[in-house]
Amino acid sequence: MKFFADTAEISEIEELAEAGLLDGVTTNPSLIAKSGRNFLEVTKEICSLVDGPVSAEVVALDHDTMMKEAEALRRIADNVCIKVPLTIDGLKTCRKLTGDGTMVNVTLCFSANQALLAAKAGATFVSPFVGRHDDNGFDGMDLIRDIRLIYDNYLFDTEILAASIRHATHVLECARIGADVATMPPKVIKSLVNHVLTDKGIEGFMADWGKTGQTILTDK
Repeated sequence: MKFFADTAEISEIEELAEAGLLDGVTTNPSLIAKSGRNFLEVTKEICSLVDGPVSAEVVALDHDTMMKEAEALRRIADNVCIKVPLTIDGLKTCRKLTGDGTMVNVTLCFSANQALLAAKAGATFVSPFVGRHDDNGFDGMDLIRDIRLIYDNYLFDTEILAASIRHATHVLECARIGADVATMPPKVIKSLVNHVLTDKGIEGFMADWGKTGQTILTDK
């Protein structure tokens, strides 16, 4: 499963990229606004830090303007993935863009029927929102499971990009079901390393090592 960072904070992206934990980045208007930076400038910088897809979202709601915004975004870098909402106009834009070889992420997916439409429109990625689904009394993992089944039934190439990931258990369950990608805040990616027994093991090793009075690094 690929890991995407759901952020527009450059320092967080750099840290994860240096650790080899980053396969791509997703942004949205809210994350860009939170960064306090120019949309085009921050997107260009993010694209320079990662080799994988960087989702940049259109803000228009009609097809014609979506296409104009997508054209401006495509000029930023070759790894820009145009993000469109799951609406009729968004799906129309998706079909047009993917037909030209452009990566498209269809976002705000909350049902398997919507995901089916995104795949039929040729989406590169579809983004079902796990956490928001849970917030509204549904089971986000059932949504991922249904989409996986449908895509496997019909051999769709669209990748399931699980979004609105809130914690490590979400990541584990998505991996079990077979989501292709999980996009999450950097703090969630880093939390995956945590385990109480790992911490205790390190503590024990360090205590025993300290008793030896030795050092690995020696002066020449």
